[in-house]
Amino acid sequence: MKNSEKWLAELGYSPDDQQTVSKSTFEDGGSYRIEIPSTETVACMKSALREADVIGCPIHRFSEGSGIQLMSDHEIREMARIGADRGIEVTLFTTPRASYDTGGTWSAPGGQVIQWQVRGSRQLRYSLDDIFRALDLGIRSFLLADLGLIKVVNELRKKEIIPAKTVIKASAVMAPANEVSAEILEGLGANSINMATDLSVAQLSTVRKRLEKASIDMYMEAPDGLGGFVRHHDTPDFIRYAAPVYVKIGLRNFPNVYPAGQHHHALLEQMGIEKVRRSKMVLDLVQREYPEAVMSEVGVPKRGVPEV
Repeated sequence: MKNSEKWLAELGYSPDDQQTVSKSTFEDGGSYRIEIPSTETVACMKSALREADVIGCPIHRFSEGSGIQLMSDHEIREMARIGADRGIEVTLFTTPRASYDTGGTWSAPGGQVIQWQVRGSRQLRYSLDDIFRALDLGIRSFLLADLGLIKVVNELRKKEIIPAKTVIKASAVMAPANEVSAEILEGLGANSINMATDLSVAQLSTVRKRLEKASIDMYMEAPDGLGGFVRHHDTPDFIRYAAPVYVKIGLRNFPNVYPAGQHHHALLEQMGIEKVRRSKMVLDLVQREYPEAVMSEVGVPKRGVPEV
């Protein structure tokens, strides 16, 4: 054991998880932001914003999970327009993925971990087609769940084939659970990294110490498919020890609607409203328990915000 501790330390990693107050912030000096995940339709986005305006809940990012392939040009343009008008980042998922295509390994008990990955070079090309299309329509932030795709998109970004300020967000389904895995994702180009939803505050603090600039995204309430944890009470410490962070409120007892569509219209709107309501409850909790924490101002800076 002492030998492994020695060599982990020699490599610059932590031999144990420890809570250390984070000195890192977003580029605007903020420690935390609020994300509303699984915002699948324009109507869902509008309903969430109406509720946010009524109850006074800032929203810094909307993210979507069904995939660009299943959105019309009009829908993407409208999401981009709303995001640009309000200074809110809009993050869209790429398609295809293993669970949308032929092949059965993803549905086998031991193979479900691959269901969000890109299978083969053709799917890689189709995924890039999604990204180029969404970029043309104004989107500047993408949710990716495949190591190879993250690397390719980052290479295109470095060559300025795609805008340099395009955001790469590593999906929660990748579920990195330690500092080394998170470091690899940042090294591949991820700017925003969803960590496994069951990590303790000490484990997240250890990850933060290893990352340079990437934010940590965390479900403080996770959908059932990602554990169903309702850990609002951990949010102040999550910010204190892991900043800069995106606080994400999914919903327990939320059915899996991927791929979503008009047949889920009413349900998606109601769930969007409820996510905002619970986000405001979490924000109030943070302001009571950790009032010195600085929340980013919405729209400052513009990284990831659509351009139309």
